[in-house]
Amino acid sequence: MLLALWKKWVGHRSDSDGAPEGDTPEAMVASIQQGNEELRNELIQRYRPFILKTASRFCKRYIDPARDDEFSVALLAFDEAINGYSAQSGGRFLTFASQVITRRLIDYARKEERHASLVPYSALEGDKGEGASLLSQVEAKEALEAYAQDQDRETRLEEIKALAEELAGFGISFADLSEQSPKHLDSRNMLLGIGRRLAANPVLFAMLKEKRQLPLKELCEAEQVSRKTLERNRKYLIATALIAGGPYRHLKSYIESPEKGMEGETP
Repeated sequence: MLLALWKKWVGHRSDSDGAPEGDTPEAMVASIQQGNEELRNELIQRYRPFILKTASRFCKRYIDPARDDEFSVALLAFDEAINGYSAQSGGRFLTFASQVITRRLIDYARKEERHASLVPYSALEGDKGEGASLLSQVEAKEALEAYAQDQDRETRLEEIKALAEELAGFGISFADLSEQSPKHLDSRNMLLGIGRRLAANPVLFAMLKEKRQLPLKELCEAEQVSRKTLERNRKYLIATALIAGGPYRHLKSYIESPEKGMEGETP
């Protein structure tokens, strides 16, 4: 079911989860960009496991920091990401760093032409020119699909984190939603429909966002449901409406089709 998936996804904590606000990678990068160079080595050392994991995942094998040039490439790319990151982009620093590391490793693979299991940068761009001989078309397609799936997972996790922060403003946690999720499919479908229609109503959705509570009276009249039903499922309805009316491209698919991903789907 949808909320069980949420709970599962939230259980996959990132490196920065639980860190004090001033100790997040975004805050540290901002300080470095403002001239605090002493933090640069600290940040790189702290996220050395992340750099190693990103390089190993791309290469589809364990990368030995002492022997493999790919780790040096990834390390330099992480440093490059520190200089190039912009908080105004709205994305997390580690997501941006992962993308920079991946691009630099692709460039490295093209130059070396010895890593037959890696996708060349040209394959990601759709260019079948220089470097295309590294992989057959089938291998290139598979590698590109794997890369796209990794990016989707990162984006989905970012959406989960953003939604958790927005829900916190309503006094709602994922634990609350997991406990209060409707048990019956008919009830769930009805509530999902109400939540989507609430998000589609500019006046009611604005009331929800501004007052941080359900517009119970107006919603009762619009949906012809009892106030008791709305109050009992308040948290579920708020979460559904925020997803439907928010910038949650991946999560929206789970409220548009209630059966999707309900059983055994891995995010």
